[in-house]
Amino acid sequence: MNQDAKSKRTTILDAIRRAARQEQFLEVVSAAEARRRFEARLDRAALAGELVPLAAALSRVIAADVIAPIDTPPFDRANVDGFALRAADTLGAGPGTPKRLALNREVIACGVAPSLEVAPGTATAIATGGVIPRGADAVVMIEHTELIEDAAALAIDIHRTVTSGQFISYAGSDIARGETLLRRGIQIGSREIGMLAACGLASVDVVRRPRVAVLSTGDELIQPGQPLRPGGVYDSNGAIIAAAVAEAGGEAVPFGAIADDQSALEGAMRAALASCDIVVLSGGTSKGAGDLSHQVVSRLGSPGIFVHGVALKPGKPLCLAVIGKTPLIVLPGFPTSAIFTFHAFVAPLIRARAGLPVEASHTVTARVPLRIPSELGREEFVLVSLVGADDGLIAFPTGKGSGAVTAFSQADGFFAIDALASALDADSQVEVTLIGKSERAPDLVIMGSHDIALDVVVGALAERGLRVRTIAVGSLGGVSAASRGECDIAPVHLVDAASGVYNKHLLTPELALVPGWRRMQGFVFRSGDARFAGRSAEAALQAALADPAVLMVNRNAGSGTRVLIDSLLRGVKPPGYANQPRSHNAVAAAIAQHRADWGVAIAPVANLYGLAVLPIAPEHYDFLLVEARRRRPAVQVFIEVLQDEVTRDRIRALGMEP
Repeated sequence: MNQDAKSKRTTILDAIRRAARQEQFLEVVSAAEARRRFEARLDRAALAGELVPLAAALSRVIAADVIAPIDTPPFDRANVDGFALRAADTLGAGPGTPKRLALNREVIACGVAPSLEVAPGTATAIATGGVIPRGADAVVMIEHTELIEDAAALAIDIHRTVTSGQFISYAGSDIARGETLLRRGIQIGSREIGMLAACGLASVDVVRRPRVAVLSTGDELIQPGQPLRPGGVYDSNGAIIAAAVAEAGGEAVPFGAIADDQSALEGAMRAALASCDIVVLSGGTSKGAGDLSHQVVSRLGSPGIFVHGVALKPGKPLCLAVIGKTPLIVLPGFPTSAIFTFHAFVAPLIRARAGLPVEASHTVTARVPLRIPSELGREEFVLVSLVGADDGLIAFPTGKGSGAVTAFSQADGFFAIDALASALDADSQVEVTLIGKSERAPDLVIMGSHDIALDVVVGALAERGLRVRTIAVGSLGGVSAASRGECDIAPVHLVDAASGVYNKHLLTPELALVPGWRRMQGFVFRSGDARFAGRSAEAALQAALADPAVLMVNRNAGSGTRVLIDSLLRGVKPPGYANQPRSHNAVAAAIAQHRADWGVAIAPVANLYGLAVLPIAPEHYDFLLVEARRRRPAVQVFIEVLQDEVTRDRIRALGMEP
């Protein structure tokens, strides 16, 4: 072995040792203790004020009391179209006893200063918003007068007595010069903008938004818009955190994605500390290979790291530090973990520094229908989708891990499992903290098997104004949910082993069957693989089972495809059988990326990934309908959409046959 080869081998072995050693967290503490340690070192006071134009003031916070510089209205103002007059001149006026007043020779329109005094026995025509002329102390509505024209002069007859001050807004009656117009700490909305403008203020002193540096780290990160290389992922955290900073009242300062290089990462962190009020980094804070962030933070300065490891799930790798006076937070790299810990530890700090009040949480009580195992010693937050049932709200765990980008965005809320509990029992009542401010239940709940054509149906329902919740739990999960009344519709594709007929064996007096479409399940492999090309599906399967080097990718238990796979394998568990992703797409991706050699998936999805398909059998993808809900308007629209020719044509375009 030459010297270069030995050096390369040593480098690889060192990397493996570091990965296997996995430097532990500094100290894993409870969320409450982490918050106490961090906040003890933080300045949470609102930042100094800055002058901004009204056009940029919306949602900002008043930095100092605003004193009204003028009266509003700035003069006595007419509230109606009519005539300015002396109230005493109308005493005794009525329908049968009118009082006649001579009209002055002017009309007071908005923005016109009056030139004539209203003498006793006279009146002046005035428009709404006009300046009340000298001598007048009331306005009579034009509807309560009659114009009198004679050779001498114009006059009006008054048919109703008016009182002094009637239909007049006096100067300063809305806003008085010298009064406090807006107090410090008020968040500016459209109403406040109107008040400031009414006083002639073109700008206002507001709390400066905290500048929050947003960094991501990881060799695997690719900027959106760039080609995705093998092993790479797009930097979604940078975009998510920047948007969350703005939502919390801060100004995000993007620093981009930094490679797993200590020198580059340290340089970026120091630049962020020098120019921003808060620094937020995501990634590189766990204990695996390449996780450098906490190591770099530890040498940036004092007081340094106060927390590295929190007994939370998701969110254990959280790192909290203060460098000088600047808070520095390293969030976990997985998106759900990152956004959870951001809202728990970073958003409250941003709001405080922006002068905003603590954000109130909104909770609802819901039943969790499933038993959820939990890790002792860590408080676990479970993201859920809420659906309505006859006995109240039901909270279904989303089933997506902390690495899922959509887990947080698609959830309605979350609940906590205590750190001392090893599980949450099925049918437990929990307090769900809402993400957003509304727990409005969806119009239609669909639970069961997923299919790409189902997205077409859901899209058509959305076009008709319906809010639809889809939860992929597999065909068997859908049957169970429909039987318990936890959904309206359950998509299924389950074959009866005895008859070979799809789905009809699932019918009960409580469950009806609505036909959907047919789709082809196939033996999927990479195009050009000589082990399978040119064979029938059955022959390809036998070839795969005969070769121990061939690796399959399975499907999750409870799915209709898994039932089909097990019937084909007849008890055999070939290499890769334990790999059980939850979707056709995941099966196709594993094969396309050479992580597996074959699997079973529907042809339209295989085609999306450029894979070859050997037909196994057409299957029926149908819908179980809960009979008790058939007459619901949303269910009726669902049935109509399935029969709509535009929808059916879109389904055909995907390779299905409705």
